[in-house]
Amino acid sequence: MLRCLVLSLSLAIPISGAAQSADVRGPASRVTLIELFTSEGCSSCPPAEKWVNGLEDRSDLWTRVVPVAFHVDYWDYIGWPDRFATREHSLRQRAYREVGHTRGIYTPGFVVGGREWRGWFRNPTLDLPPDADVGSISVDVRDGRFAARFEPAFEVPESLELHVARLGFDLSTEVRAGENHGRRLEHDFVVLGWSRHRMSGGGSGYEASGVLPAASNPAPREAVAVWVSVPGDPFPIQAAGGLLAD
Repeated sequence: MLRCLVLSLSLAIPISGAAQSADVRGPASRVTLIELFTSEGCSSCPPAEKWVNGLEDRSDLWTRVVPVAFHVDYWDYIGWPDRFATREHSLRQRAYREVGHTRGIYTPGFVVGGREWRGWFRNPTLDLPPDADVGSISVDVRDGRFAARFEPAFEVPESLELHVARLGFDLSTEVRAGENHGRRLEHDFVVLGWSRHRMSGGGSGYEASGVLPAASNPAPREAVAVWVSVPGDPFPIQAAGGLLAD
């Protein structure tokens, strides 16, 4: 169990989901991206994932908090390859440490609003950053494509990057090996696809468009989460999200 607290591609066929759509209009006030770095091969992770799953019941889901669960691949070697894990997810966690926003690489690992949150291990009650106007993100998803716009409320760096994550809900896995052998794991907010896009524009508006990332695994329900950052720094300036409808 302790091994999961320190650091010692999915092979599924992508699912297009082109018929799904969303019309997301985020608020101008700060929306906090809640990131969980997790693994089905980590015996300490199921309680953290259960806690994240419970965020779906929050009345301010999508309007103040946007949860995402990045499954990392560095525990696959201990006996159970996580079907949701990718090397890119692990590299995002490492990037947080490299720029100094976190102090270590471990699972379960929480990053709240771009900052490491170790408080979950003592008292899993969110202490969100204070409200502040940072600007709004809007995104339209149609026919497998997205178009997004960020209107900042303050001066931001000229170069911005849009992250688009496709999330899966109501997923479960019967683990047959490794530290969670014999357990049935329930997953929500799982990152099934993630892409980054350079934003064009400046001043009062930045835009990006492209193809919605394919889902590595089918899911009964899906959502889209988007956030804006500076290239080379994973820190989310603003986030938004919403469910995808058929």
